[in-house]
Amino acid sequence: MLNSYETVFILTPVLSDVQMKETVEKFRSMILESGGEIVNDENWGLRKLAYPIQKKSTGFYNLLEFKADPSFIAKLEVNYRRDERIIRFLTFRLDKYSLQYSEKRRSNKKEQKEK
Repeated sequence: MLNSYETVFILTPVLSDVQMKETVEKFRSMILESGGEIVNDENWGLRKLAYPIQKKSTGFYNLLEFKADPSFIAKLEVNYRRDERIIRFLTFRLDKYSLQYSEKRRSNKKEQKEK
């Protein structure tokens, strides 16, 4: 049984575009290789942090919404901790209300892009 998850991670701002995309692709491929399925991938770009982390005041935000086996989450988070390009991350399981909200948000984004 695959559960739905959402993970947001912040990449260090000193990365080039190539390094940033490479890091995101690393975690996307980890999810896919473990038998998961990527539902949504959003790059929120460079944003100001609420407080300094490791003496940095900005970071590249990225959101991945995916379905995976619950045992995979521990492996994913260990890899987040080991990767020096990740300065913060948060992964949580989506309940039925979160799933409805997420689907609604994605459909609104599609409508805005079509206009």
